[in-house]
Amino acid sequence: AEARGQKVIPSVTTILELSRRGNHAYALPELEDILNRIVRRLADPPQTSFRLRILLGQASDARFHKLASLLFDWFRHPVIEVAVQADDWWRIRRIRRLAITDLHAGEAGEFTHAALRYINRRWRRPKTRTQPRYSLAVLHDPRDPLPPSDLSTIRHFARIAEPMGLGVETVGHRDLARLAEYDALWIRETTNIDHHTYRFALRAEQEGMPVIDDPASIRRCTNKVYLAELLTANAIGTPRTRVIASMRDLPRIETEIGYPVVLKIPDGSFSRGVKKADDRASLDRLAREMLADSDLILAQEFMYTDYDWRVGVLDGEALFVSQYRMARRHWQIVHHREGRRAVEGGFSTLPLAEVPAAVLEAGVRSARLIGQGLYGVDIKVKDDGVRVIEVNDNPNLVHGVEDGAEGDRVWTRLAVWFLDRLR
Repeated sequence: AEARGQKVIPSVTTILELSRRGNHAYALPELEDILNRIVRRLADPPQTSFRLRILLGQASDARFHKLASLLFDWFRHPVIEVAVQADDWWRIRRIRRLAITDLHAGEAGEFTHAALRYINRRWRRPKTRTQPRYSLAVLHDPRDPLPPSDLSTIRHFARIAEPMGLGVETVGHRDLARLAEYDALWIRETTNIDHHTYRFALRAEQEGMPVIDDPASIRRCTNKVYLAELLTANAIGTPRTRVIASMRDLPRIETEIGYPVVLKIPDGSFSRGVKKADDRASLDRLAREMLADSDLILAQEFMYTDYDWRVGVLDGEALFVSQYRMARRHWQIVHHREGRRAVEGGFSTLPLAEVPAAVLEAGVRSARLIGQGLYGVDIKVKDDGVRVIEVNDNPNLVHGVEDGAEGDRVWTRLAVWFLDRLR
């Protein structure tokens, strides 16, 4: 019938789209957005995961009529079942097509009424869309209080990437087994070697998928001892840095660095695992505590500035530059407080053309030593020059912050990075 130009539901395209999750992943950000807006407004919202059946655009639960209408606009199929997973961000786990024979007696009557309403209304073509050629899985934890990208940012990226041919869908730590359903992976959780983020990166690499962050970048960036040696070997200016292997190294730290001195565990991130010693007593105490958990710790010259420069680098070129100010009454940009919410300092983001050349050069040179992925290089500027503090994989990329100067060009370049490697 479709080949003869007749109007028919479902179309062959719709059947194919609903046959596999990867074929309809492009629609999930918009569908989940309206799902969560509906749930937030309900006086008596669902408390657990549930299934919703949609009969010719009519929801089995009338509270979800707008979701049913939008879903039917995307996929013109007579009977659709949606599995919804309860979480801080309600997720659509599955969309599947059902046959009319799958309906029970009560639903069969509802379907008859829905069919009469549908037949008697003016035929409206389904929502016009271009299905993205490729699919990108974004590993994200909605419960993380300090994620590198929040859900609204990921949705913003999806709106830009999908017309370019890159569909975007969030996945969680339990989705490793189905990672191969996607074409590429972007990790938006704080990475570590002994963590599911590293296992995702390894699996993506094994599958031949473009991945940010790749396993080598995670290994290099989470090892601050390696980073310190790498930067020094390549004549990149850094604060004075020494490795502490035992308490016997402390007198040397006093002599060669002095106080205050910053102590870091090798695999800390975003101000975590970073302490400051102001005298020998605090140096002894902190070093003893940190060496109990790590074979090596790093001692680094303390360099206070009102803000740190963050140079975002993608594929060996500057992507954004921000200034992260120190948290109020604290010496770091994030103040982690035991049992309390972390406090962050303010920020400003500059157009790349207005960034001092020495800052840009130091950031780009440092990131290129790690790889061709996405990195955030932390830099301090003092009277005697530019100092690179560290290179981070998995840098923060939040809509309205890091894209505050370059705008959507940031997201377009990110999408192009994946697409260039998929074509």
